[in-house]
Amino acid sequence: MHPSITSLLLIALSTSTIITMSSYHWMFAWAGLEINMLSMLPLISKEHHPRAVEATMKYFMTQAAASAMLIFASTINAWQTAQWDISLLTPSTPMMMLTLAITMKLGLAPFHFWLPEVSLGTTNSVMLIITTWQKLAPLAIIILLHNSLNHHLLTSLGLLSMVVGGWGGMNQLQIRKIMAYSSIAHMGWVVMILPKAPDLSLLYLMLYIMLNLTMFLIIISTALTKLTSLFSTQNKSFPMMILMALTLLSMGGLPPMTGFLPKWLILQELIYQHQTQMATLASLSTLLSLFFYLRLVFNAFLTTPPNTSNVTKNWRNQTNHHILLPQMMILSLMLLIITPLVISLF
Repeated sequence: MHPSITSLLLIALSTSTIITMSSYHWMFAWAGLEINMLSMLPLISKEHHPRAVEATMKYFMTQAAASAMLIFASTINAWQTAQWDISLLTPSTPMMMLTLAITMKLGLAPFHFWLPEVSLGTTNSVMLIITTWQKLAPLAIIILLHNSLNHHLLTSLGLLSMVVGGWGGMNQLQIRKIMAYSSIAHMGWVVMILPKAPDLSLLYLMLYIMLNLTMFLIIISTALTKLTSLFSTQNKSFPMMILMALTLLSMGGLPPMTGFLPKWLILQELIYQHQTQMATLASLSTLLSLFFYLRLVFNAFLTTPPNTSNVTKNWRNQTNHHILLPQMMILSLMLLIITPLVISLF
């Protein structure tokens, strides 16, 4: 794909997200989501491979169904309330349909099946966009409507996504598929706390985007594709593998790294609201995600692949380090010490 076409698609992608996030009219929000979806399709299918075409069709069908459900819900709401304002969502039927539509767009369980499949047919850069930037527009609509939506439904979907994301990532061998299930689990945390504390949900989303960006920069720099490719990556850059292990542990929520901060604040908020059972289930579901993060670390450092033939070792200077990687690594590992400042800002 020509660089000018890629730049045009990225500009349309960012503009459509800004339109959706800044609109209070259902038609403008729906139009922004549609432009956003149409801008992603050429980026997913730019590899000209059958698997890329399959991933594009799965993404299109899922997002189109969610957009159709969203415009149908907004039409019913306008018919019953005579208003197209997003904040005026009172009937129960449009509320339920809108929640399901946003769930499909975010890739939350039980409508999560498209995200791992799309991850196998696209590149790491496009998968980074899908798991970070593409979450902003649907979450902006949910934040605007968090007082009107069914809180019990959002909480149930969040807990289900955390469990499904943890269980689904255990048996995977593809790095992008593991990151897809990781995205499902993290979005579960964001949606679960959203009805109770939208500021903590926004904080978790920001820190997740930062951690996910750091991890994908490492994946792109080291050209990781499968779990078995971790064996030979040590020959390329051993310090990079150490940084990858620390980033994975931070995504799992282990102290004293940055990923512990949002989980700690969310569990603390749940306990303050006398929802100890929900906090217990959330903390237990974190162990599932932490298991496959530790599995990546284990395969990278503590195992040696069977080697019965003479193979060519990779040279150490084949790793291309991204210019943003040092800054993102510092933010991903050392933000826990400024927790009082973060709490005061939110």
